[in-house]
Amino acid sequence: MGTIKLKNIRTFSYHGCLIEEGKIGSDYAVDLEIKTDLRKSCLSDDLNDTVDYVLLNKIVVEEMEIRSHLLEHVGHRIITRIFSEVPEISRILLGVSKLNPPIGGDVESVTIELEEYRS
Repeated sequence: MGTIKLKNIRTFSYHGCLIEEGKIGSDYAVDLEIKTDLRKSCLSDDLNDTVDYVLLNKIVVEEMEIRSHLLEHVGHRIITRIFSEVPEISRILLGVSKLNPPIGGDVESVTIELEEYRS
């Protein structure tokens, strides 16, 4: 087994329960970690034998473009789509962070983390 991590995928998205959040938008950061078998690609040096992180980034960015009220909801969509499109992945750990959330305090970010295993 092996791990591929995409750290701090930055997007500008429109998630949140407040009407203003849907109009103004906010900065987000996504961290994605996947487990997969990397033994074949270690020997072959061939992209076809591994999980393409360009595809993983594309999925995250496209799903972050679809408005959700909750970070949990967008996170679940990302995980569901990755499992659907990349059968080689056995586990996903995902963090979705809203930077500078509008919660009436000096808070750098709010993050949800989801961990799912292929069933």
